[in-house]
Amino acid sequence: MADTSLMDKLVSLAKRRGFVFQSSEVYGGLGSVWDYGPLGVELKRNVKDRWWRAMVHARDDIEGLDAAILMHPKVWEASGHVSGFTDPLVDCRTCKARFRADKLDDARCPQKPSKGPGEHTACDLTEPRNFNLMFKTFMGPVEESAAVIYLRPETAQGIYVNYQNVLNATRQKIPFGIAQIGKAFRNEITPGNFIFRTREFEQMEMQFFVTPGTDEEWFERWRGLRMGWHHALGLDPARLRWHEHGEGELAHYAKAAYDIEYEFPFGWQEIEGVHNRTDFDLGRHQEFSGKKLEYFDQAANTRYLPYVVETSAGADRVTLTVMVDAYREEDVEGEVRVVMGFHPAIAPIKAAVLPLTKKDGLPEVALELYHDLRRTIPAFYDDGGAIGRRYRRQDEVGTPWCFTVDHDTLTDRTVTVRHRDSMAQERIALDQVVQWTAAQLTQAAG
Repeated sequence: MADTSLMDKLVSLAKRRGFVFQSSEVYGGLGSVWDYGPLGVELKRNVKDRWWRAMVHARDDIEGLDAAILMHPKVWEASGHVSGFTDPLVDCRTCKARFRADKLDDARCPQKPSKGPGEHTACDLTEPRNFNLMFKTFMGPVEESAAVIYLRPETAQGIYVNYQNVLNATRQKIPFGIAQIGKAFRNEITPGNFIFRTREFEQMEMQFFVTPGTDEEWFERWRGLRMGWHHALGLDPARLRWHEHGEGELAHYAKAAYDIEYEFPFGWQEIEGVHNRTDFDLGRHQEFSGKKLEYFDQAANTRYLPYVVETSAGADRVTLTVMVDAYREEDVEGEVRVVMGFHPAIAPIKAAVLPLTKKDGLPEVALELYHDLRRTIPAFYDDGGAIGRRYRRQDEVGTPWCFTVDHDTLTDRTVTVRHRDSMAQERIALDQVVQWTAAQLTQAAG
């Protein structure tokens, strides 16, 4: 049985503290569409920045790309999305609810939530039929079949159709990769679990082009690298595992596929996939476009279509994962302390500056320190309420360090550093706070 209590607490905290809001909430909201608030957008950006750093900036064999969301409709014919990107769908004629036929065991009857679809006496389900998950729209002023285009359901195809462009522009040699972070859209039948499965989402995808015959070696290498990246985010290794796709699960293009799964309160779920896509995609685009996409290996004097090893992670899913993993409740002197124990590198706020009181010149010193910190890191200034209450507020948003300016600061030019995780306190020199924080972040980044 899924533990919904943690998710309920997390959703409440996310709204209260400005991580995630329901989209269009003033109009009653839009189903499974979410807006990232001031802290949420920082957290998600930090996750994406770490991915980009690991994939592009830290390597010399991967290039970046930002392909358009709107693409020629033949792209989706070649990729198989027009004909095959479907889920089996059933409707209930009684309550008009819609369900995935292959996920009925996970769904609940709207009229009687204790039962599944089809189990209530009033249920009247249709026969399953295929439902394409792509959003359609029209390009130009006339809404006709010739003007139909799609919102992309994945970012990978933008990489494949630009493969030759990137290769020529950068003078890379195989093996090399192309990385991209971008929006994708899927008209999911059963979205849910907060920001885990939504109709609008961001993907962090990298396609690594390799010589046929070396694909299995690269596949295993990328599996290790990607699991290591999640560990470095600070995720609990005990709550991460591999799931291998069996013959019945493998996509039509895949030679092998593994998912990195995380143990959420609602069960083990995929947060990233690593796939051996062979030469399927480049072969299809070569066939449908009529353009040669083969790679010429000068050293071996051979031409071939590269195989592709793909790593594909959901930015929203990873953001939710770090939130779930970071959330904890502790008993401190009979009170519950809620802590978001983010890795310092991805914490939305790195440091908070707190004057002990609003008088005696303390705010002036604290504000000067706050502005010094803000020049290099995201910082927060808070002078409202008791100091203990302000510490708790920073614990709840995951701020690693709080610097308190008190009356001793005026005489010895030191401040109190309060550590989020241990609640330990120490004194450091006021003029060393910026350098101390930078050193802590560097150490945490490894």
